[in-house]
Amino acid sequence: MSAPLLVLQHAGCEPPGVYEDVLRERGVVFERVVLDEAPSLPGSEGWAGIVAMGGAMGAYEEDAHPWLAAEKRLIAEAVGAGTAFWGVCLGAQVLASALGAEVRPGPAPELGVMDVELTAAAAGDPVFAGAPARFSTLQWHGDTYELPEGAVRLARSERYEQQAFAFGRAYGVQFHLEVDGALAAEWMEVAEYVAELEELDGAQAPARMLAEVRAAEAETVPLARELFTRWLVGVARV
Repeated sequence: MSAPLLVLQHAGCEPPGVYEDVLRERGVVFERVVLDEAPSLPGSEGWAGIVAMGGAMGAYEEDAHPWLAAEKRLIAEAVGAGTAFWGVCLGAQVLASALGAEVRPGPAPELGVMDVELTAAAAGDPVFAGAPARFSTLQWHGDTYELPEGAVRLARSERYEQQAFAFGRAYGVQFHLEVDGALAAEWMEVAEYVAELEELDGAQAPARMLAEVRAAEAETVPLARELFTRWLVGVARV
């Protein structure tokens, strides 16, 4: 039996979604830590891999969320030791920050199901090779990051150059392939999330985003399962 995975959630309402379905179906043992509720973080050693999910806070908001500094130290130590990592949205930004890259507000939010385009380097990547050159996925972010030194850019969008990258066995993906219609519906019951969408994109934004996710999930869910399984088996070797 392999070592367990560590799942880092920045909020209880942002679980791994479809990725967690894969873990459970494969019988993978994992430990979940909800960072804004946990009294402390575990050590960086002894994990088959680390999965870090999204969150509403910025990776640079350590004054408001002191546990971000501890999370970055954990990630830097684990990735430096060669531990496999999969970071989503804020998880990707925290990875970039832990590797010494700048994270900052972007030019404008990306909200809704939008296209992402793979780079030429993705064709040789063990996770993204064979994926569609262009695919649709949920976006919900306003921050972006610089590509860490030594990392390989794997995907971009029309508005943001940084959509996915690899640094050794560590991966950061800005987009939310893991969100299916069921999880999106749960998000639309979170008052703070609804208020943010309405403020940024109008009163119809929550209903519009939910409809877009439901319309796209026949394509996004299989791709989420495929990419995460490639990481889990080929990179984390679980």
